[in-house]
Amino acid sequence: MERRTLIKTFAASLLASAVLAGPAMAEGTIKIGASAPKTGPLAGGAAVTYWPAVQLWVNDVNERGGIDVGGEKMKVELIEYDDRTSNEEAIKNIQRMATVDKVDFIIPPYGTGINLATAPLIAKYGYPHIAVTAVADGIEGFTERWPNSFWTLGTSEAMASSLVDVLTKMREAGQINEKVAVVNVADAFGIELANTGKPKLKEAGFDIVYETSYPLQQQDFAPIISGAKDAGPDTFIAFSYPGDTFGLTKQATITDLPVKAYYVGVATAFPAFAQANGAAANGVMGVGGVNAASEAYQDFAKREVEVTGVAPDYWASPVQYASLEVLEQAITKAGSLDKAAVIEALGSETFETIMGEWKFEDNIIKKFWTVGQWQDGVFHGIASTGVGGEFEPIVKSGWN
Repeated sequence: MERRTLIKTFAASLLASAVLAGPAMAEGTIKIGASAPKTGPLAGGAAVTYWPAVQLWVNDVNERGGIDVGGEKMKVELIEYDDRTSNEEAIKNIQRMATVDKVDFIIPPYGTGINLATAPLIAKYGYPHIAVTAVADGIEGFTERWPNSFWTLGTSEAMASSLVDVLTKMREAGQINEKVAVVNVADAFGIELANTGKPKLKEAGFDIVYETSYPLQQQDFAPIISGAKDAGPDTFIAFSYPGDTFGLTKQATITDLPVKAYYVGVATAFPAFAQANGAAANGVMGVGGVNAASEAYQDFAKREVEVTGVAPDYWASPVQYASLEVLEQAITKAGSLDKAAVIEALGSETFETIMGEWKFEDNIIKKFWTVGQWQDGVFHGIASTGVGGEFEPIVKSGWN
């Protein structure tokens, strides 16, 4: 009850400020700002997961004649900025969108660290913050601190727990032993998952025989893979970002890392991962997943290629698009561009998306994919928090 009161108080204060300030829009147009990497270490990931989904949604909305706002169809004008994979640049961009461009809504940035860095500013200006590409623990605390924020992709605790559950079942089936190597990128995503995952592995009876972390700009992964190989694990885990996901896997293939379970993080679900690694991708596990056989996902993937020329990934791309479907429906349900009313709708309504029915519980989507695996050219979800339709994991059988 205290939390709901806080949300309503927050929304009421935003409504009062909106009445005083007046609407920030060109007549008949909804101005929506987006700030995410186009350059820097996370640009490659954003170029697959973030920007194409945003562009497809804008295209879809405008082809339908716009968003229904109180019975009036309003088209979307997208204002884009490159945050250069920099928290400071992202903050500047959001400040500019709010005060100079005076956008009606903001599509939150790409990456866990940048979402957390910009959350206070997005809250200050009263925008709904539907975070997609952010996986962290303590989300319940975030929603209390920022009642305008909504979280869709999952938590570090759930991602790590599901991975440990998958590995435990494989060990119990005699497919792997207890020896594990764990490495992580020294950024918010990797640090959180490592801090959560390593204790859970130990609790489940696994022996961490090798562990290390590395900077976001790491280029040479030979020492990491060699160190892991020398330790002799059956399982290799990397809580990694796109560049290192590719770099680690390339080095594992070169070294012929003799593991039976191999897991890497963000970008494992990218089509380019399978293209870059060929047969070596088979059996590789990674964060996230999707029901790749669903008609909704297949239709989304087909349309994204047709409109943007970029194939979506098998995890966050459809969630990014779904978050925008939710924003659109919340605007329509609110019947206005009032940010406080849209925040209220987000917290109370049910939404139909390409990922199925969504309803935020305390501003969090509780059912999401946690672990996926490449099997015969498709990245199938093999674990979730109750989504359903999971595939059984397979043993990693060589690299060549």
